Amino acid sequence: MRLIPTYKWAKNVRAVRLTNQSFTRKPWASGLILIVCVIIAMLLANLPFTRGLYHNLLNTSLSMSIQSPTLVDGSHVIDWVFPKGMTVEKFINDILMVIFFFTVGLEIKREVSCGELSSPKKAMMPVIAAAGGMLMPAIIYALFNHGTDAVSGWGIPTATDIAFAVGIMSILGDRVPISLKVFLTALAIADDLGAILVVAFFYGGQINIALLAIALLLLAAIYIMNRMGETRMMFYLIPAIAVWFLFYYAGIHATMSGVVMAFMIPMKARYSRAYLTHKNREYERRLFEYENYDDVEGETTEEFPNDLQRHCLRRMSSISNNTMGMSYRLEHALNPWVNFCIMPIFALANAGVEIPDLSYFNIFQWTPELGSVGMGVFFGLLLGKPIGITLASFLAIKCKVGEMPKRATWPMLFAVACLGGIGFTMSIFVDTLSFGAYPDICEHLRASGKIAVLLGSLCSGIMGSILIHLFHKLKAD
Repeated sequence: MRLIPTYKWAKNVRAVRLTNQSFTRKPWASGLILIVCVIIAMLLANLPFTRGLYHNLLNTSLSMSIQSPTLVDGSHVIDWVFPKGMTVEKFINDILMVIFFFTVGLEIKREVSCGELSSPKKAMMPVIAAAGGMLMPAIIYALFNHGTDAVSGWGIPTATDIAFAVGIMSILGDRVPISLKVFLTALAIADDLGAILVVAFFYGGQINIALLAIALLLLAAIYIMNRMGETRMMFYLIPAIAVWFLFYYAGIHATMSGVVMAFMIPMKARYSRAYLTHKNREYERRLFEYENYDDVEGETTEEFPNDLQRHCLRRMSSISNNTMGMSYRLEHALNPWVNFCIMPIFALANAGVEIPDLSYFNIFQWTPELGSVGMGVFFGLLLGKPIGITLASFLAIKCKVGEMPKRATWPMLFAVACLGGIGFTMSIFVDTLSFGAYPDICEHLRASGKIAVLLGSLCSGIMGSILIHLFHKLKAD
């Protein structure tokens, strides 16, 4: 076997690669990039020489117009725009975010199948806590906006951003008991499921029953295919595209197609453990048999791997990959793209709130007609989330349907629940869907909601971190 010399430049490249890998594997890395993208988006939306370009780019049409030849009277028989109303902003929110929701769906499915939500005993506590953490912020928002045009935004403060919450806990290190880290992670996943249901049932458009029925029939066929043991990816990819189109034109938010398809992806592996072991032994034997043999020229060679050995290695790699379920492989493959590409693009497109003057930051305004989106979202995240999570957890334990996480105390659980008030991604997403019934004021309401989401998430993260540090110090003393 020929040894390949290692040059200095190769060492430097490898060092940079390892550094990049170590950064992207940090739990807080995606959150840091999101914060940078939010700052960039705010600058692009407000600097005089970039404001117009930023908004024009987001509103650029991506639809294709299909027209028939012009008739004698100058009219067209067919004038079809496809996809209808598609702009750069809608492409990000309706297509790229499908991949995000698809990944979220895969995570929920994994946790329900074999993770922290896999049994009633494991799932009950975080699910009840997540329900309380969604209900209380919605109530607080409704108190500020009851009877006003802004009441439809009640879903904005109900979500938790798992990336930021877990990232902050990782920075705090062993100050947070492992059981509470698991609790908050499971809670955030259950919260994501709740947010998905909120979007599906309350923030869709007018339903086209015929297209919805076709979509359901197609999903039923995919489910049957799954139950029959089909594990080839192509048989799920093509129907997934069809389901997206049907959802998009049926009036259900297109991102829901990603969640539904995630639950259709099989977790069962294509090959068994016994098959993997048998094939690996067979191809390992062939690797030695093909040593010093060149299949093309029929001459001996010291190169490794030669053509025949490369074929063996490719087959070993393929069989190894297919010994893991498709659901796990897709989740593992998509997570870096979602965390470091799709979510930053989403932040760049949706966090750019134009602020004409500093009064926009005054979220503590209330009017009889518009209520106060700012106060509803801000206090819903900052107070509603921790209070709702803590009260629901207390009731679950008192009713003996849940149990306290090991080595956790009530003050520490409340401190960790404060991190649940970091809504960010899902809250901003729900904000972009809200207030559509009021086209004259919806942009103003959405801008107020986004600013409140940013401020509420920031204050929740700070308050949770301070309380965790304080309670850990008091316990140590």
